[in-house]
Amino acid sequence: MRILLVEDEPDLGEAVQEHVARAGHAVDWMTTLADAEHAAQTVAYQLILLDLALPDGSGLALLRDLRGRSDKVPVIVLTARDRISDRIEGLNAGADDYLVKPFDLEELSARIMAVSRRYAGDPNPVLRLGDMEIDQSAHRVTVAGVVAELTAREWAVLELLIRRPGALVSKGRIEDALYAFGAEIESNAVEVYVSRLRKKLGREAIRTMRGLGYRLEA
Repeated sequence: MRILLVEDEPDLGEAVQEHVARAGHAVDWMTTLADAEHAAQTVAYQLILLDLALPDGSGLALLRDLRGRSDKVPVIVLTARDRISDRIEGLNAGADDYLVKPFDLEELSARIMAVSRRYAGDPNPVLRLGDMEIDQSAHRVTVAGVVAELTAREWAVLELLIRRPGALVSKGRIEDALYAFGAEIESNAVEVYVSRLRKKLGREAIRTMRGLGYRLEA
């Protein structure tokens, strides 16, 4: 996924960015409300990790602005505010989940996956397509009972395709999900990852629609 991280604490921001990126997500890290608002208006993010206490304002302002313009992007609030009233305020403003600092990075990963599954309309972490079984929580794929070892980037591409099996996903959308701001994009990167997935999942698992994109065969 393409994820927006809004966090002004350098150590925590760096730790979260590195951890989430290792799972194959592209992470844009912003440290101010102004930069976060600009990024959210520029990129169609799949998820936002939002700190509330920012140097130039409250993260709730961004959250309320998103919901005010009917932007349904999932938002997980990350904050040191642990009072029940603060949590209620964040949830009422449109947050989908709430993590109080300090938190475990593995728990953050689990919450990211849980929230994204709910938005995809399928809370079940296990998807079965023919002889292929995809466990989204464990990041594990088996084909005819044999585990297919995927890299983080290969999983990121597959994750986009399994959100709507049978639906087309454009090359541009895949690139957006794989690369954060400033990252160098190789012209044939998507084709390379799709080719590698076909070798591991089967030639017929992913279909190319020339000029349109790719789709996972349901």
